[in-house]
Amino acid sequence: MELHKLFESQYTQLEKDIDAIAERINKLGGKTIGTTSEFSKLSSLKESPGKYPSSKDMIKELLKDHETVIQALRKDVEDCAEKLKDAGTADFLTGLMERHETTAWTLRRYFI
Repeated sequence: MELHKLFESQYTQLEKDIDAIAERINKLGGKTIGTTSEFSKLSSLKESPGKYPSSKDMIKELLKDHETVIQALRKDVEDCAEKLKDAGTADFLTGLMERHETTAWTLRRYFI
């Protein structure tokens, strides 16, 4: 039950973040994607269909995914601030990054 609640909180927060990201894109005049194939094509995270990891391995994989997102967001924050001079988006991405850092920290506690 503990893991169910952990994963539920993950996808609830991600759903909110996806909505906020779409709003930010629209505010800047961009077009948002909306299909599963578009998300899959543009994602830096890859799925592992047909694999059924243990609970511990599931958490490790989730932690690795959050760390991948954190690294990408750090670069994106820097690019927005320095190259694009877009402080608003840099701040927005910093907030996303901080939430992923908190989640990664929470997941690491399962291995202490």
